[in-house]
Amino acid sequence: MSKAVLITGAAGNLGSAVTERFLHEGYHVIAVVEPRTRHHFPENPNLEVKEANLFDEDAARVVVQQAFDRFPTLNAGVLLVGGFAMGNLIRTSYREMEQMFELNFKSTYNVARPLFLRMQAQGNGGRLVMIGSRPALEPTAGGADMMGYALSKSLVFKLSELLNVAGAEKNIRSTVVVPSVIDTPTNRAAMPTADFATWVKPEELAAVIETACRMDGVSGEAVVRAYGKT
Repeated sequence: MSKAVLITGAAGNLGSAVTERFLHEGYHVIAVVEPRTRHHFPENPNLEVKEANLFDEDAARVVVQQAFDRFPTLNAGVLLVGGFAMGNLIRTSYREMEQMFELNFKSTYNVARPLFLRMQAQGNGGRLVMIGSRPALEPTAGGADMMGYALSKSLVFKLSELLNVAGAEKNIRSTVVVPSVIDTPTNRAAMPTADFATWVKPEELAAVIETACRMDGVSGEAVVRAYGKT
């Protein structure tokens, strides 16, 4: 039986690795990117690229609808859109807090909600994977210096928890994957003196995410830590 997955933030460093992983595992992939985003996906008959502004609730709903129109059964949704900003309580205004909420929570909620509602009608349920953050899960891991980021990601954990309660009888499972620092060119440029060998690789995260999406009846963990060697 063919498998299908919707991946948001697919053009990013992590998104590209996740897209490649799912294609390698034989999935049909609907890769969602921001409008006018440049991307370099390999030619693959199992790959469809969709543009959508996921901060717009209607646009997010439409792209999910298009995915289900194409594949009546969608096994999984992988929600990767998000961003990071430093700032402690003194330096973080409420407006800056709202920007983090929009980037990390709104973009996730706008896609998770229509995906969940459609998955309820599927006989086999579905899988949702979201990206958390270590500072939100472990405040002593720098959370006080990333106030907006940590608080916005804490809402992702709570959303996933509530979806697991709501979806239990329909075999809908949500998992939050929590990386430490991801080994990307952007992070290397920002922290040139760091020990890159201790960071988690995008390909390693992609494998964790794909495992969480398998429809094999295994309950799995609601929160999966992927901290590399840190």
